[in-house]
Amino acid sequence: MLRVLAVDDEKPALEELLYLLRADPRVERAEGATDATEALRRIGRAVGAGPNDADAIDVVFLDIHMPGLTGLDMAKLLAGFARPPLIVFVTAHENFAVDAFDLKAVDYVLKPVRRERLSEAVRRASDLAESAREDPSPGGEAQTQPSAPDTSAVEDASAHIPVELAGVTRFVAVGDIAYVEAHGDYARLHTAEGSHLVRIPLAVLEERWASRGFVRIHRSRLVALGRIDELRLDAGGTTVRVGTAELAVSRRHARQLRDLLMRRARG
Repeated sequence: MLRVLAVDDEKPALEELLYLLRADPRVERAEGATDATEALRRIGRAVGAGPNDADAIDVVFLDIHMPGLTGLDMAKLLAGFARPPLIVFVTAHENFAVDAFDLKAVDYVLKPVRRERLSEAVRRASDLAESAREDPSPGGEAQTQPSAPDTSAVEDASAHIPVELAGVTRFVAVGDIAYVEAHGDYARLHTAEGSHLVRIPLAVLEERWASRGFVRIHRSRLVALGRIDELRLDAGGTTVRVGTAELAVSRRHARQLRDLLMRRARG
């Protein structure tokens, strides 16, 4: 069962959020705070008391735009705690989603909050909180040391990118993305099921996803190496086939791409 703190400077929005949270059977307790300073004071007291204390907090449902410290500022401060609570952002602004997931947020819920969407966020937080409560250390001296929360599922959240579709936030697995095309300050993500436009520059995705096997093949295109089915050299030009798409490779990136593919083929 989750112990929840909801933070929003707008009292009607906070009361509605608390009403929905308290109606969820996975929530043991839901309390509210109207500013980041009050919330941090309560979280600090809860963290200092320990996970079994009556005032313990498992997850914070956090607005972003607040006077003084913003929700993002607060999340950065919480990241410095030894055992920080999980974070779910609840906001009317979709353009902070990437920043939120860089801060290891469990979920990003858009206002107006729908009961079904909030229920999914509670499920994610509940699963993670349950994992964090389990102490996997064997008996003996290891049990005298405080165990760190199991954040593997939170790390896995960073392997997804939030996209908006008809006002609903969905999460596309980075592993499902075959290639990405630049559209000004936006990027179009191509998967086997379709494409999604996100407000993130291609250069930012290139930097963040380099470790996931994405490489630049053109000034306006990134491709997942593992999704390349064929490399073609025709009349001095280079193209790659990714599923049914045939994508041009610029001269500037052709040699590096060939080297990477050869290295990958050798294992």
